[in-house]
Amino acid sequence: MAAPWEDVLRDRPAIQEAAAVAVDAALLQGVLMRTEGQPNASDVVNFAPFTLLPSAVPSALFEQAYAVQQDFNMLVDAISQNKEFLEHTLASTIKVDDFTARLFRIYTQVLEEGLAQSVFLGINRSDYMFDCGVDGPPALKQIEINTIAASFGGLTSRTVAVHGQVLKVLGKPQEASRLPPNNPSRGLALGIAKAWELYGSPSAVVMFLVEKVQRNIFDQRCVENELWNRNIRVIRKRFRDVFEKGSLDEARRLYMDGQEVAVVYYREGYVPSNYDEQNWEARLLLERSRAVKCPDIATQLAGTKKVQQELSRPGTLERLLPGHAEAVTRIRATFAGLYSLDMGAEGDKVAAMAIADPDRFVLKPQREGGGNNLYGEDLRQVLEKIRDSPQRTSYILMDKIKPRPAMNYLLRAHSPLQESECISELGIFGVYVRRGSELVLNKAAGHLLRTKAVEHADGGVAAGVAVLDTPYLV
Repeated sequence: MAAPWEDVLRDRPAIQEAAAVAVDAALLQGVLMRTEGQPNASDVVNFAPFTLLPSAVPSALFEQAYAVQQDFNMLVDAISQNKEFLEHTLASTIKVDDFTARLFRIYTQVLEEGLAQSVFLGINRSDYMFDCGVDGPPALKQIEINTIAASFGGLTSRTVAVHGQVLKVLGKPQEASRLPPNNPSRGLALGIAKAWELYGSPSAVVMFLVEKVQRNIFDQRCVENELWNRNIRVIRKRFRDVFEKGSLDEARRLYMDGQEVAVVYYREGYVPSNYDEQNWEARLLLERSRAVKCPDIATQLAGTKKVQQELSRPGTLERLLPGHAEAVTRIRATFAGLYSLDMGAEGDKVAAMAIADPDRFVLKPQREGGGNNLYGEDLRQVLEKIRDSPQRTSYILMDKIKPRPAMNYLLRAHSPLQESECISELGIFGVYVRRGSELVLNKAAGHLLRTKAVEHADGGVAAGVAVLDTPYLV
């Protein structure tokens, strides 16, 4: 996509002035993170990294991503209720991936005991790139869907105003008025508030389950404040607090420090490093409770890479969403090529194909949080080492998406101002609430555009690679 800012990019004095304005605007709007040096104190904060200029996004693909989000919400919800599908799909993965196996053990344990939870809340983010393959117009291709702790809905709600200000300073007020409005923090809070209301106890609280290191606290505070504005009490706790002070009564209502908890909103629990034995026990206690978990463990499993790969098999979507042919067509149109590395002839063939041409593919483990995928020579070396071992089944293979780069400036604290060749990734937030078998809320809740320099293959904003951005529709 041709950048609409060619003229501006050549004007170095204008860029320097705009960058100074941009940083102040970000601080003013609350596009903030705590510092690496003091990740658990707000005495010293800085702006979260962001692009100087909004990035061009094809409006047809932007609209397509929004149009398919309710379908993806419905699909994730259907998978989370399909025990047979999850068991069959994850059978090989749980033999070699201890983290997925631990989650799966809790999942089966809770089902055997019988679910106490009757209201279900899903907050996910489906991430895409614009594939400009060999020929033809760019196509929307899904990278992954995040079903737990999908972040930056708060800060991205405040980034539009920053980019609007920058464009005005650069003499482009018309373009500033064309930036699409965006407020995921309100959309996510709407879902949490609906689940809290359906839980049916006005004195109960919403518990944000948070990490030990909380650099990204302001992103969470945006959503939290939306809940306080609705007079819903929010508490912030860690797994350790749940282990030490959490309890269930005879009806399996969850209590923390004597307060009943209606909704548990996970902002951690998505990587193995989030868990020790006490934390696993805390997770089991939460899952056994009547509280609405966002996500419940079945929905977390629905977001695994192995499930993503299985969905691309012919007939799978039709079985999961019977009677929804149009939704199936919309979903399938976003899939890139996905391949299984299960043991057997099919997996052998896929491994050989990737080793022979590693630059065509991405090797993805069953991990969230960015920075885990393997490319090129790294991919080849790892696959050669594990090609004959069941260990290979802990990965899936995916076609590498080839977006067209554009020039921009990535603003980071204490970094020099320099032009970079960049690629972008568009995420759409989805939120849904189900009571029993009835979907009472299902909507797209806003978007997140993240941009990074082309030399960085993998990783998001929290991983320190990508920066926040705003789409400029072309």
